[in-house]
Order: sequence, then C-alpha cells, then structure tokens
Amino acid sequence: MDKEKLISIENCSVRGMSKTCLRNISWEMKSGEAWLVTGPNGGGKADFINALAGRLSFVPEEDFDTKAPSSFYSDFEKSVAVVSLEEAARLIEEERSRDESEIMDKEDEGRTGRQYIAEVLGGSSKKHAPLPPIAHRLETFPQVKLCGVEKILDRGLRYMSTGEIRRTLLCRALLSGCRLLILSDPFAGLDVDSRKILLEFFDTITGRQLGENAGESGLPRIILSMERFHEIPKNVNRVLEFSERRIVFSGTRDNYESLLKKRAGENAAESEKKRRDFLSTLEKIRETYGALVGDSIIGGEKSADGESLIRFENVNVGWGENHVLRDLSWEVKSGCHWLIRGPNGSGKTTILELITGDNMQVFRERIFLFGKKRGSGETIWDIKKRLGIVSYRLHVEYRMVGGTSLLETVISGFHDSIGLYEQATDFEIASAREWLSLGGFAGRENETFGSLSYGEQRAILILRAAVKLPCVLILDEPCHGLDENNREKILALLETVGNSGTTTLLHVTHDVSEVLPCERHVLELHPDQEPMWEVKER
Repeated sequence: MDKEKLISIENCSVRGMSKTCLRNISWEMKSGEAWLVTGPNGGGKADFINALAGRLSFVPEEDFDTKAPSSFYSDFEKSVAVVSLEEAARLIEEERSRDESEIMDKEDEGRTGRQYIAEVLGGSSKKHAPLPPIAHRLETFPQVKLCGVEKILDRGLRYMSTGEIRRTLLCRALLSGCRLLILSDPFAGLDVDSRKILLEFFDTITGRQLGENAGESGLPRIILSMERFHEIPKNVNRVLEFSERRIVFSGTRDNYESLLKKRAGENAAESEKKRRDFLSTLEKIRETYGALVGDSIIGGEKSADGESLIRFENVNVGWGENHVLRDLSWEVKSGCHWLIRGPNGSGKTTILELITGDNMQVFRERIFLFGKKRGSGETIWDIKKRLGIVSYRLHVEYRMVGGTSLLETVISGFHDSIGLYEQATDFEIASAREWLSLGGFAGRENETFGSLSYGEQRAILILRAAVKLPCVLILDEPCHGLDENNREKILALLETVGNSGTTTLLHVTHDVSEVLPCERHVLELHPDQEPMWEVKER
C-alpha cells in the first residue's frame, strides 16, 4: 500500500511579499519518513523552512515551456511550529520592544519562561496579564521536564542564556499542539547534557513517527534542519539538500552519505588549496594593516606581552536568589588566549557582558579592564575601542537595523556602533572590502545585513569584530549557524588572528571541535559545585 502523502510540492516557487526566493521546487514527505533539510548558508534552506512554516508562500505556477503540472498540498496547514536561532533572536527582539524600564522605577523583567509557555495553553500575551491556572502546574508537565526548564520557568526571558531560550522555545512548541515541528540547528548553543537530552527526544519521537501507527501517537511530526551533516539522529532516513537556491539532492540517507564520501574525495585537493589561499590572503591583510595597531586607527593602544588586560577580584553576580557567579577571581594577560566553558546557564555570557559593559552589575564589583577599575571615569567607548565582539546580543541588535549594507556593517567595527553613522575613511572602506573578500562576500558589499541567512549574518559579524585587529576579541559561540565551509574558514581566521601577536581571544563554545589550538588557558564554570569556577591549562 502506498504511504500517506503528508506534504506534496510540485513545480512551485517560494515567494515573499516582494520577491521570488526559490523556483521550481518539487518534494514530497510521506508517512514513514524522517527528513533532514541541509545545505550551505544562503543556499535556500531557510526560505524553504519559512515556506513550510507559512511565513513565505509556496505558489503553484505553470511552466509555460513544458506545461508541467504545478501544485502544493500540506496536511499540516497552519499547525507548524519552528524552533531555531532565528526564532530565539525574534523573541529577544520582541522582549526589547516591550521593555518599559524607562517608565518604571525599576528594571522591567519582561515575560518569564512560565508566562511565555502559558501563552499556548490559554494564557494572554498582553503585558501584566494574569496567568491561567494551568501555568502554576507547568513543573508537572512531561514536556517541561523533557526540555529541562523547570528551574528557569520564573526567570525573565532576557536573563536566559542562549541554550536556555532554545529549550524554552522547544517546550512551548511541544505544548502548542502543532502537528509539525521544525527544529533548525537544534544543537547550537546547547551543552553536552542538553544535546544528549534533545537527541534522545528526537530519536524517541521520530521512532514513533516511523512506526505503523504514527498518525495515532498524538506526537508532532518532526523535520530537522542543519547546516552541517553531523550528530544526525539515527532515525533520520531521508535528506533534502539545497545549494545555490535550488534542490541538489533529495533521497535516502544512505545515498546521501555515499554522495558526501564521493564529494570529499573529489574536493580534497581543492579544499586544501582554498585553505592555503585563505591563510595567505589573511596574512597579507594582517601585514598591511597590522602595522597601524599602535596608532588610534585600529584597536586602540597595543598591549605589551604579559600585560594585565582583564582582572576579576572576588566577583559576585546574580538575580534574586539565583547566584550566577560567586567569588570569581580571574586574570587575562596579553597573548594568553582563553577558552570559557560550562553548562547552559553557568555564567559564561554573564562574564563576557561584565567585560563589555552590557551587564550593569559590573560597576559594583572589582573588575579591572586595561589597568583601570570599571566605573573610575572611563567611558564605554574607551573600553569598546579596544574590544572586538561577536555575541548573540550583538546579533540581535544588528538584526534590528537590518537595512545596513554589508560594507557599512564591517566598517562599523572601527566605530563600535550598531549601524554606521559617520563618514567612512578611504582606509576603512579599503580594509572592509579586503575582509569581505576574505570571508567570501566579494561583490556583495551593497547587499543588506537583513537580507542574509542567519549563518551569513554571523560570518559578517565576525569580520566586523576582527576588522580593527582589536586588543581583545570576545567570541560568544561565534560559529552559531555556520555551514561546514564557513565554519572552517572562520576557525582558520580566528586562529590566525590569535597568533598575530596583536589580539587576545576570549572564546565561549560548547563544541569541542571549535576549540582553537592557541587557546591554552581554560576557565571552567561549575554552577552546582563549590567553588563555582576553576582555572586550568589545556
């Protein structure tokens, strides 16, 4: 008997309000299939996912040359939920737009995880609306336990780590009653334990999805979307790949793995040549512009080897009863690159935000930057001119000015601004063009930041952070959303910058494959132990 068709797309285009994003799309999803949607950044995968979710449209249209039939059918209609980095960023943008701190006599905490999840259980999304009775029982729900959010239900969304927000989104999606759940890059930003939980969850649901009585299980169907073909759950049995805004593969997992092996053999020599050319170009840029590090044009003042750049003395940070950091004493010296690691919610991002000044508790603690105690008269600009920053917070802020061109975005790294509000110098323009070319964006200088995929946006922000060869380069999960090719290029870039002698790296990542050889020092955070932190060598 034929398997039931759940989604059928035949010769359709994907359209937004003002443009056609993809053309000639044909694909089917049937019962008994668990699909992975993959492909490089900007290849069309994100538009396809947005069309499945109803944010873009599948538009049947006749091919007047062949008179090919054209149709679109989905068994899920509007019953689709998406959990992605894009969704997490969109949620934080929404929270910022609702912030009423300026008209309150205290900081507006915004919605808590409990309020946000309760919105799909009969609660209201209106500001200060009372919680429905069911919200007070969320701890008893298996979906809440599965996602591991019991302890953060009453924390404001804006105070959650990236991983905690992702788990909150997943929990809400599971409780929403939606019949199709799309998980886009689900492992990004999650610690080892959270990845294991999510992998087990995916295998459990897809295992039932592939069974004979899948339609009667009451569980949602799942489509997984990832840039990189790794950590793929065992029950995925079909792969759809996009590249250059078209489908380049649709078939079984076994056939796709065979194709990847064939590609690897064919591309090995070419990849090595690209890697050498990339490093050679990067070295030329560093030599050309690195001589200016001692001037005010790039990175502020150059630090002497071994100079104290950052020092924490018995630092304590928390909200209410929640202690994020306790008695943290730690020093970063010039030329000593640090890996900062620990589980979700352990305080990694908090440490970085204390350095950048995005956490106001910095002024009550003994924190020294470049030899001066924070709050002793320096301005935020005095600090940021010596920093390069790649973070989730910065990414969210830049998405809110998405009309900025790529050239202006990279140039803004010289000015530490969100957007560009000053006349760029000839030097800044030439340097930014070099970095864009290095990152694979040559000829795309006038495209807007908002028009790029999430992964491409992250690559641009890394170029923006590195452009001035800063004294300290702060990297909070820099490879989020990057495909394998861009990930390799960015890691090579960061390693070269780290070995340049001009920049000290502070790097947060959960992915052991992204740890750089130059990062010999480790700050390990242990939120459930005493002490809550440990310094060691790698």
